[in-house]
Amino acid sequence: DGPSPEYTPQVLRLLEKYRVTATFSMIGLEVHAYPHLVREVEAAGHKIANHTWSHLNLTYLPPAAVADQIGRATGAIHHATGRVPALFRAPYGAWSPAALGQCRQAGMTPLDWSVDPRDWSRPGVAAIVSNIMRNTRTGSIILEHDGGGNRAQTVAALKIVLPRLLDAGYHFTTP
Repeated sequence: DGPSPEYTPQVLRLLEKYRVTATFSMIGLEVHAYPHLVREVEAAGHKIANHTWSHLNLTYLPPAAVADQIGRATGAIHHATGRVPALFRAPYGAWSPAALGQCRQAGMTPLDWSVDPRDWSRPGVAAIVSNIMRNTRTGSIILEHDGGGNRAQTVAALKIVLPRLLDAGYHFTTP
């Protein structure tokens, strides 16, 4: 839901420390506001996914509005980086035929997750860590947030789970 001027740099430092690459699902409004952070994420070797212009639930929108949400975010990401995103993540994981059709038309791969520690709800660092460690398996896609509000718990949890997952033998890749 970023980039966030407060939390994205903290997440980037942790990922660099542990030599982990990630995919950042970015909202067009935030990309437009903080293009320098988008470029930092890309320069650090991470992938950037389109996460719509303003994080609306696409299942409630007519096809033209879905196209606008996706197209405007793609435009903002392209303007900031010179690249068109190859991945798309639907807000709330709420997929619609129109969203999938737009992905197909734009050549973007739909991206979802398999582990949701609900960090966005700020359940506490211990709850985030426990959820990730309990539910992560080979091939898991772990959802976490660097934007959209106070993400101090997410950053604190990452400080714990990244070394634990690496010590457990996991390797991080991006799609």
